[in-house]
Amino acid sequence: MASEELAKKLQSRLVATQEAADHDPRPESGPSPVLLRPRPQEAEAACGDSSSSSELSAVLTRRQDINDGTAAPRLTRVFNPYTEFKEFSRKQIKDMEAMFKRYDTGRDGFIDLMELKLMMEKLGAPQTHLGLKNMIKEVDEDFDGKLSYREFLLIFRRAAAGELQEESGLMALARLSEINVSTEGVMGAKDFFEAKMQALSLGSKFEAEIQEEKEERKRQEVEKKQRQAAFKQLQSAFCS
Repeated sequence: MASEELAKKLQSRLVATQEAADHDPRPESGPSPVLLRPRPQEAEAACGDSSSSSELSAVLTRRQDINDGTAAPRLTRVFNPYTEFKEFSRKQIKDMEAMFKRYDTGRDGFIDLMELKLMMEKLGAPQTHLGLKNMIKEVDEDFDGKLSYREFLLIFRRAAAGELQEESGLMALARLSEINVSTEGVMGAKDFFEAKMQALSLGSKFEAEIQEEKEERKRQEVEKKQRQAAFKQLQSAFCS
């Protein structure tokens, strides 16, 4: 009943505004009168008290703010898998990233329903349409119906922590991916001191992996120079 009364008030306000515009003595070439726009609270009440109406009102309000140039920018968080997923080694994270990119056939930074379907078929554990949707839903933090790289890593975190059901599609994905997700950080620590020791050990291992990668690049560079030198020597022998 209150919604009907409010709707009538909004209608009468619009009619009064239109009548004022019709009797405006200013020339037609002048600026047009500004129509009153109902406040978001009034529009929400007129549409009902449901949550869907509230969400729609928020979306329409933000869209209007964007058009008016008064919308506040939304903050974006920079995602660093090496600092957020410390329980995994650099090699593990790189293996997961390579797997994610391999099945992100659309190259848009997401694995959608069809790409997940192809992945599970390739892994030898095909799922039903409903099963695939449930797999995404279990780790879909932003409710966009697809897996981001971070949400993909969450699958392996939950598998390593024993939080996945043994017969679930996500567990099959983690098990068949050939990526060892055994915990290596502080996830399984029993007390504070043990957690501290494991954190220090993890930091040392992280630095060791970086150093190992640098040494490998140096070795490859040396081998490249040796091959170039050998080729030049062989070339000079033919030309002499």
